[in-house]
Amino acid sequence: MKSMFKILHTADWHLGKRLQEFSRLEEQKLVLEEIRTIADRENVDLILLAGDIFDTFNPSHEAVELLYKSLRRLTNGGKRPIIAISGNHDSTQFVEAPDPLAREMGIFFYGKYDTVIPTGKLDNGIEITQAAEGFVEMKLPKFDFPVRIILAPYANEVSMKTYLGEGDREEEFRNLMEENWKKIADQYCDEQGVNLFAGHFFFMKEGEKPEAEPESERPILHVGGTQALYTRNIPAQTQYAALGHLHRYHAVGHEHCPVVYSSSPLAYSFSEAEQQKQVVIIEAEPGKPVSYSPIGLAEGRPLYRKTFDNLPETLAWLEENPYCFVELTYITESSIEAATRKAIIKGHDGIVNLIPQIKNPLGRENQNLKVEDLGKDMESLFKLFYQSDKGQEPNEELLTIFKEVISQNDQA
Repeated sequence: MKSMFKILHTADWHLGKRLQEFSRLEEQKLVLEEIRTIADRENVDLILLAGDIFDTFNPSHEAVELLYKSLRRLTNGGKRPIIAISGNHDSTQFVEAPDPLAREMGIFFYGKYDTVIPTGKLDNGIEITQAAEGFVEMKLPKFDFPVRIILAPYANEVSMKTYLGEGDREEEFRNLMEENWKKIADQYCDEQGVNLFAGHFFFMKEGEKPEAEPESERPILHVGGTQALYTRNIPAQTQYAALGHLHRYHAVGHEHCPVVYSSSPLAYSFSEAEQQKQVVIIEAEPGKPVSYSPIGLAEGRPLYRKTFDNLPETLAWLEENPYCFVELTYITESSIEAATRKAIIKGHDGIVNLIPQIKNPLGRENQNLKVEDLGKDMESLFKLFYQSDKGQEPNEELLTIFKEVISQNDQA
């Protein structure tokens, strides 16, 4: 019997996602095969896929086919179970639809809090020994101890209302989830087994500044009136919390166990430019702290944000970096000339955005719009535009008209 249980934690595959007009499907095929290679090389016993399996509620046929083929290979002939929970991009019904068939291969989909995974022994030797709403316990043939997983898929606003009702939903939601998870842990999670948590929420350490959500994510910080969950809400019996939603690898906290975002396997927005994408390998045994380490992923095009002020340097960099996606800012006295634009676009097949940065427009300094200004509110952007175009602040009458226009658009 083996004593050390090995887990691979991954999340946020976003199968079918595009980068504007660019498909990422071929890259996703490559990186999922890389994850399978890592799982085989590391002799992993369990895969945790912590939500956002697909990018949309109605994924394409190609994305669905890629998921099933990839998971089948990851199971290592049914010997390596996979637990996959839904995220805020996933349809819970769609994710759980193949579960009865997938279960026979050791693949367990979990999307709804009232789902209970059936107990029993599968032909591959994996046995579901106990199960409840939001919980599963399994035993693998090579181990004489069970593995328990508290399952915390993303709960949408309808689900939250079902659980919360009315009242102070922000604090009530945290308390409800904490009490529910503690009840599960107290009933099922003693030191005779490995105790894990798999969740797809915005977690942060209480009192700290929240981590920024990636540009490609639908923010869930305030969905249904709820705030971020705190790491202290995770039960004390947990040895490792595998999270999804934030696309950068990092540990949120270690109050009583590592609470870790594994990262997405590919960079999906330019806010993730030049990030090293990872999976996490965890080594666990009952009653002891786990050890964990990230393993970097190499497949897929990296994303870069680059700024140039002349054509030769631009073309030289593009030639040296052919396999990437680029958001390119070009500093110019006026607009980018047609010949310059054509040369840049022709010089690379992965230019997603070509942004002119006008130097000293109309003879004024420091009035040009910058890429970082795009995150500002509409009124601030209008003021910046008007000042850049007219050389002065808009008057109150014009500002009032602008506010009325955007207010009507919001109500439409």
